[in-house]
Amino acid sequence: MPEAPRSIAVVLLSAIGDVVHGMPIVTSLKRAWPDARITWVIQPLAHALVEPHPDVDEFIVFDRSAGPAAFGDFRRRVAGRRFDLVVGLQVYLKAGLLTALLRSPRKLGFDRRRARDMNWLFTSERIPAHEPQHVQDQYFEFLHYLDVDPVLEWRFEFSERERAARDRFFEELDRPALAVVLGTTRPGKNWLPERYARVLEAAETDFGLRPVIVGSESRAELEAAGRVIGSSSSSPVSALRDDLRRLAWILDGSALMLSPDTGPLHIASALGTPVIGLYGYTDPKRVGPYRGPPELVIDRFSRPGETVPSAEFRPGNMERISVDDVLEKLDLAVRRFVP
Repeated sequence: MPEAPRSIAVVLLSAIGDVVHGMPIVTSLKRAWPDARITWVIQPLAHALVEPHPDVDEFIVFDRSAGPAAFGDFRRRVAGRRFDLVVGLQVYLKAGLLTALLRSPRKLGFDRRRARDMNWLFTSERIPAHEPQHVQDQYFEFLHYLDVDPVLEWRFEFSERERAARDRFFEELDRPALAVVLGTTRPGKNWLPERYARVLEAAETDFGLRPVIVGSESRAELEAAGRVIGSSSSSPVSALRDDLRRLAWILDGSALMLSPDTGPLHIASALGTPVIGLYGYTDPKRVGPYRGPPELVIDRFSRPGETVPSAEFRPGNMERISVDDVLEKLDLAVRRFVP
């Protein structure tokens, strides 16, 4: 039985959904080895979301936007340091190079079949091969390998100031909030603006909800919001802002969420907000809302008889989701989850 590690580095840089799936991993490691110092290697955007995490002793922020100099800076920051265990939760070359720069007798990564970009070259131990499953469960494979019990906690740890801001935000709404994501970084995941417009109208007139458009201030999302608002008779609140912590507390206070497969969906799921998930481009069996409820997910990805989660992308399937499909799920969600 190996000695309990005294220092652990977790390499999980991005994207937001993956980082959310990583949050229970650091908590599980801390519960198993409370005296271990846990360092999380992460990128700036994700760091802004999880930085208050109480089970992380140190964040090392890797700013890839600095170009090749970022690797030199990282090397200087970890020079002379030694970790008892490195847990590499990502399979890309960038993460592998950072793993290679960390000194440790144990570098744990994915099995060779799942490791991309020859990432397996940078690890000394690998979790066993496993049949495809949800990304969250794939991360839990690392805990099983280490004989650590998974702890199903996502600790966002809202501050008193954030809770007060959340309360003020929702006090100004006249009805329960339906948080809505209109755009993602992959156009193939997006649903049609004119269909969103019809759903937002029904959310107000038929279901007594106040739509709140959430996401970033990217050009694509601002344009999508303009198209939806311009073609709808509803009165949604636009809460687009480049602030992931603000987004998180809005999702925490919302009654429901409507979203395609994107980072905010996984934040909402982790916070326990019921999510109506729109899936066609990606497989909800692999990247759906982990905490359910599964009956709210619209699956236009899976073909008859498909039961194994897939990492395939299937363009064009989002158009197969109709307005009536979403309204059916919205009716179910309101009846079951909105007081």
